[in-house]
Amino acid sequence: MRFAFPFRSRAARRRCAAAALVVFAPFAAAPSRAQTQGDQHAALSSGARVETARSDASKPAAMATDVATSHQPGIASQALDKVKQVARSASDIFHRVPCQQPNGVANTTGSLPHVAAKLAAGRPVVIIAFGSSSTQGYGSSAPEFTYPSRLAGQLRRQYPSADITVLNRGKGGEDAPEMMKRLQTEVIDVHPDMVIWQVGTNAVLRNLDPAETEKQVEDGVARIQADGADVVLVDPQYSPRVTERPESARGMVKLLGRIAALRHVGIFPRFEVMRDWHEKQAIPINDFVIADGLHMNDWGYACFAQLLGDDIIRSVGAIKIGVNVPADVHTYRPM
Repeated sequence: MRFAFPFRSRAARRRCAAAALVVFAPFAAAPSRAQTQGDQHAALSSGARVETARSDASKPAAMATDVATSHQPGIASQALDKVKQVARSASDIFHRVPCQQPNGVANTTGSLPHVAAKLAAGRPVVIIAFGSSSTQGYGSSAPEFTYPSRLAGQLRRQYPSADITVLNRGKGGEDAPEMMKRLQTEVIDVHPDMVIWQVGTNAVLRNLDPAETEKQVEDGVARIQADGADVVLVDPQYSPRVTERPESARGMVKLLGRIAALRHVGIFPRFEVMRDWHEKQAIPINDFVIADGLHMNDWGYACFAQLLGDDIIRSVGAIKIGVNVPADVHTYRPM
């Protein structure tokens, strides 16, 4: 069947056809441009590697936010795919390298009566992660892969009806002198139920006076306890930058252990746990420490958070069955 246009010349018909192409060309090209932009954003987001030191762990998250809030469907679709990819990565990280409980490492976290009783009763809980760059999450590929974020996810999965808040109060480069200046406003004034205080690594690296560090940390622990919170100290990481100063590293581990015993608080033996990863489980250092030789990567933070969360969950279980162990009683058992 042919359609005739008796009132239009051939030239006029050509002009109409050209006009139609001009009108509809942008709509045909738009998806292609959106897809290209989406691919660019995805490439930028996936460019972050856990093996490389990062100056700002929040950049991938900020980038994802920019992508997700775009009004272009192609970019929004790319952002959704990226979120799904991150979720899969979070769930299968231990499938590549299992997070096993070290054998023969003392679990001196002890009981956590305050936070455990509130979780057992289904009451709201606030936990503050206080420390330096390894609390802030330097070396992780995204904010959701820091140890406080991982810990929050584990506890929320375990207690889905509980209102659990984990606040990240880590600030890179600090140790006891700087942390004490913000202890009141960023920790005590919040009235948390539990404080996990990671301290001592930068004191080793900066050759700070151990006696002064011990005095400041002990004072800080006493102030946190006076506010009614459970306290768990976290000692330095086992990584090349730390172990190249063996005497200082061992001294800091012992120093924090003395404070924990004196103040009857828990301590998570991160140094020994990470040493077990490498020496007994034969995990290469590069599999849990980034290229700077100091900070953990996604797997390192994930396993650290998992083991710490297991301790909290055990303490809640003890409360639920009526075994209310005093806070100053530390058990020695394989983690």
